[in-house]
Amino acid sequence: MNTMTICIIIFVLSLISYGLNKIPMAITSLLTLILLMLTGCIDTETALGGFANTNTVVIVGMFIIAAGLNRTRFVDNMSQKVVKLAGGSFRKAYIGYIILAALLTSFLTSPMVAFAVVFPLAFSMCEEFQVSSFKVMFPLVVVCIGCCGILPFGSAVMMSGQFNGFLETYGFAANFTPMTFTIGRLPAYILIILWAIFIAPKFAPDKPIVPISMKETNKAEKTPLHPFSEAMGYIIFFVSILCFFFGKNIGIANWQVCFIGALLLVVCRTLTEREAINAMPISIAMIYVGALAMGNALNATGAGTVIGNWLSSIVGDTQNNYLIGALFFILPFLMTQVMLNQAVQSIFVPICLLTCQAVGANPTGLLCLISAGCLTAYMTPMATPAIPMAMGAGGYDLKSLVKQSWPVSIVLALAYIFYTMTIFPAF
Repeated sequence: MNTMTICIIIFVLSLISYGLNKIPMAITSLLTLILLMLTGCIDTETALGGFANTNTVVIVGMFIIAAGLNRTRFVDNMSQKVVKLAGGSFRKAYIGYIILAALLTSFLTSPMVAFAVVFPLAFSMCEEFQVSSFKVMFPLVVVCIGCCGILPFGSAVMMSGQFNGFLETYGFAANFTPMTFTIGRLPAYILIILWAIFIAPKFAPDKPIVPISMKETNKAEKTPLHPFSEAMGYIIFFVSILCFFFGKNIGIANWQVCFIGALLLVVCRTLTEREAINAMPISIAMIYVGALAMGNALNATGAGTVIGNWLSSIVGDTQNNYLIGALFFILPFLMTQVMLNQAVQSIFVPICLLTCQAVGANPTGLLCLISAGCLTAYMTPMATPAIPMAMGAGGYDLKSLVKQSWPVSIVLALAYIFYTMTIFPAF
């Protein structure tokens, strides 16, 4: 039995275990990692690399930074002001945070970072209104992921540069601009926000399925911090946000921001050592480590290439815009549920361009659909690091993710395929 077959079997078994939820998800994730390593699907260095992955550091570090802000009086005071501005209406406050998330993810280059910035404030809002964060965190993370790269800032600028490089390499005109994403995907931006506001909370159960990693605070029992420690809690959080925006310009990576910020909170006594340790979402980090190993194994064993080649053979000589558009949206969408979105995109962009060369198609709309498909994956923790963070902040398991994901996924798939291929037809 070859490693690709073994890898697929392990993947299926891990999904079954996640779905049944009889074994803690973190244990399932680590068992998956061990099996992949023992069967030769990935080497030891790759298997253990997830523990030192920069996104793992960001996940753990940002929870500590969020706990530091939550330890201060800032979130309490801000929550009270939000309640006043919203006229005591949870819905109005909730809408405000959804819009904030949509704007942040447009300017930042990572959905995970956008979610990391906004979820501590949203969590505090839930505490203030005595609403479970389960109702809020999933729509919030979907907005951060699904709205990323649509407006002509941040990710759109970065991805348009990458796509132009591919276009030139394969002999196409490099005419992809950030506005191309806006034109090709704007209706989805509006649909996601409307879904998050009016529909998403109805699909969320009344209470978390698994324990929430963020600890609720009793405001009456919160002892005041020393003025210096209080001030440093504010400063570290907001300087971290500024570094997320401008870190590339000054040579500071996101993981370094989170690592340094978490350490400084303890040094400045905003958090005690024990509080910082308790804030670490160890189980969520382990789920991500295992998911990363699974994605690397699927990639290393050639599963992605096999699927891509199969896709090219299906397309053949078709001249139907919507059929070819559906294939280049649905396949990346499905693969991104089990592999990181950047890896899936790197597989399908070359396949798309080779296919367009063979059948004489315009790749613009198809490239938009590949990008959209890779950013419409919310059903598993393997799609993007933002999902494990949301699982910890909202208390979700795999089954609850799927339950909340499928309605918006179907709507977005139909909207993308028919709209994008009408605006940017391949033929």
